[in-house]
Amino acid sequence: MILAIITQLMKNQIISFVIPAKNEEESVAVLYQEIRGVAEKLDRPWEIIFIDDGSTDNTYQILKNIHSQDKRVRIIKLRGNFGKSTALQAGFNQVKGDIIFTMDADLQDNPKEIPAFLDKLSQGFDLVSGWKKKRLDPSLTKVIPSRIVNFLTRKMTGINIHDTNCGFKAYKRQVVENLNLYGELYRFIPIIAARQNFRVGEVVVEHRTRKYGQTKFGWERGVKGILDLITVIFLTGYLKRPGHFFGTLGLISFFLGFLIGLYISYLRFTTGTIQYRQPLLFLGMLMMIVGVQLISIGLLGEMITYWQQKDLKESSKKVIDQIL
Repeated sequence: MILAIITQLMKNQIISFVIPAKNEEESVAVLYQEIRGVAEKLDRPWEIIFIDDGSTDNTYQILKNIHSQDKRVRIIKLRGNFGKSTALQAGFNQVKGDIIFTMDADLQDNPKEIPAFLDKLSQGFDLVSGWKKKRLDPSLTKVIPSRIVNFLTRKMTGINIHDTNCGFKAYKRQVVENLNLYGELYRFIPIIAARQNFRVGEVVVEHRTRKYGQTKFGWERGVKGILDLITVIFLTGYLKRPGHFFGTLGLISFFLGFLIGLYISYLRFTTGTIQYRQPLLFLGMLMMIVGVQLISIGLLGEMITYWQQKDLKESSKKVIDQIL
């Protein structure tokens, strides 16, 4: 009964499609037709927002032609290539929909999967991420790096999403309203959402081979992904308690340095010399100094966080006009 009510309410919701595109002149018109064919069968209002992220081919002109024929298609043109995070955030800032889909413009995502996402959302999920279980990309340059990053993401965050970087996703509006994307953080949107206590699920999707153009990513994307993963873990887990992050690292470093110091002291008292152990002694001293510095940074971070929260608390009192 409850599921039927949720499903009925969802039928009245607007669906928005947010699609970044860079140099996809051969794909965008085909993708528009595919989305339109599926969306018109859903019996609910919809829109498509294409974001031209600094294309140097005819992508923008083709999108303008589509817009002139169908006003449900909107276009955002960025001044240059700012990256996928900025493109997605620009689209999220303009959406009218209650449910938002993101897709890649290279035709590797199949719009026929849209009903499966809607069905998953109707089960109470706030964000549904696609899982390209069988990938058709080159194994060496894309599949292997992606699987490594996804494995590390699951292990380091404890969030069991198999393909966080899949561009095919469906969101409830409140999720995108709480996103602040920059850099390469779009890869970890499910992690960011889950850390904000949104319910995150996934569905297996068909992954089609690229028909036009060339992939824009390679092994370097995997290296950046690992660095971004560390950033996400810090931002989502320790932003309001930096002392725990830096303090833990500091205590580990100081403790290891202290153990090295005890070992050097033991050698000095038992053998009378540490002639060949000077490098180890210096290492121990360095680790203790670094440990103290990390702990100090954590304490400074806690002080800054405390005063920021205090200022927010005081400012919130000043803006209250009336309480009933």
